[in-house]
Amino acid sequence: MPDIEIIHVTGKPKEEGPLTEQELRHFTGDLERTRHGLNRQVIYTPGVEHVAERGQAYWLIDAIASWIGSEPFHRAAAEDPRISQMHFWTLKLGEGTTAQLYAKADSPDEPFIVQEIEYTDFPLQQIDIWAAFDGEHWTLYLPSEH
Repeated sequence: MPDIEIIHVTGKPKEEGPLTEQELRHFTGDLERTRHGLNRQVIYTPGVEHVAERGQAYWLIDAIASWIGSEPFHRAAAEDPRISQMHFWTLKLGEGTTAQLYAKADSPDEPFIVQEIEYTDFPLQQIDIWAAFDGEHWTLYLPSEH
C-alpha cells in the first residue's frame, strides 16, 4: 500500500514578494466590510484591506480615515457637494522614500486635500482608493471593486 500524505490547509496561502498591481485586479467587489478602528464612520473592502496587509500600509487607511470628517474635508464638501457623496484618493510615490496623498472630487479637478508623506516603503508607484458615502458610512474601495 502506498504512503499517503495528509495535508491540512487553513486560511489563505501566504503570498511571497511585494504587493503588485496585478493581484489587485482580482478584487471585484463583495459585501464584506471592515470597520476602521478610530473613525467608526469609515468601512473598507477586502481589496483595501489586502493593500494594507500586503503593502504594510494600514497607515494609508488611517490617513484617509483621519481626513474624512475633518474641518478641511467639511469646508471642501461645502464648496463642492460631490465630495460629500464620493471622492477619490491617490497615493503617489515621489523621489526616494517620499509620497503624496491627495483627494479629488473628480479626476480633472484640483485636490481638496494634500498630505506630504516624508517616508514610505510602499511597494507600488501609485494606488487609487475611492470613497463613497451610503448615508451612514464612508466605504473605501479599489476602483476594480466599483
